[in-house]
Amino acid sequence: MNYWKEFSKGLLSDNPVLVMLLGMCSVLAVSTSVINALGMGFAATFVLVMANIVISSIRKIVPSNIRIPVYIVVIAGFVTIIELIMKAYVPDLYTSLGIFIPLIVVNCIILGRAEAFASKNGIIASLFDGLGMGLGYTIALCALAFFREVIGAGKLMGISLFGANFQPALIMILPPGAFITLGCMLAFLNKMQEKKAS
Repeated sequence: MNYWKEFSKGLLSDNPVLVMLLGMCSVLAVSTSVINALGMGFAATFVLVMANIVISSIRKIVPSNIRIPVYIVVIAGFVTIIELIMKAYVPDLYTSLGIFIPLIVVNCIILGRAEAFASKNGIIASLFDGLGMGLGYTIALCALAFFREVIGAGKLMGISLFGANFQPALIMILPPGAFITLGCMLAFLNKMQEKKAS
């Protein structure tokens, strides 16, 4: 099996956010700053990689009629681990992300990869799939957050970029700004795909 292919597909060709449009709730909600995006991205990547490894390793012993509840229990275990780690070591980030950390349990990217890939493939391939999809999610989330934070607050990672006279477009850090930015990103990527195809 080509592990590089399994890893790289999540970065662009099968990006969970920009191609499959999965996990939109957390993407639109936490992308107000790059710090939030990085925190959420790393938390989701950790859960995705660890859940893929465990689910792949138990795939032959889990009866098919209870596989989804088993996957959810595995995912919930890793979400609890990352939630407690974040609460202990980065409490400000944990507070900022709020309910979206526990909601990783029902993130369709993670459950989808468990069902579509980890339950059918070996441990190493599942590790690379989880890592690629997690990094793809993180990159998309950070790109969205970059534009929203710079245009909507005039800052990047909390550091002022344009001085006191800058008038930010506040709509960009509000929910409509998330939709506008995501729409522009998707339109740009679709245009690039059209040019590549022709």
